[in-house]
Amino acid sequence: MARFEIDQNAVDAAINAGMQKFTSNLTSALGALSEQYQGRPLEEIKPEIQRVWAQRTGGGTIMDPELTQYAEQIQAGGTVTFRPES
Repeated sequence: MARFEIDQNAVDAAINAGMQKFTSNLTSALGALSEQYQGRPLEEIKPEIQRVWAQRTGGGTIMDPELTQYAEQIQAGGTVTFRPES
């Protein structure tokens, strides 16, 4: 029987790198919405956030209150920033 050991530090580093890439991509995609939807009604922004969210998360959804909060930030010309948890 073969014996192997898992390098937990390497596993953790790979997970952290993946989460960094994921959050960066999601932040960039939602940032692009801010340029296009600043000042627009929330009812126009929310479906776009849902579309981007589903696209970037493999079909996931985002619910209120976060959806409304992000839409309000985009409407005001702000950015939505995600960071991996430490």
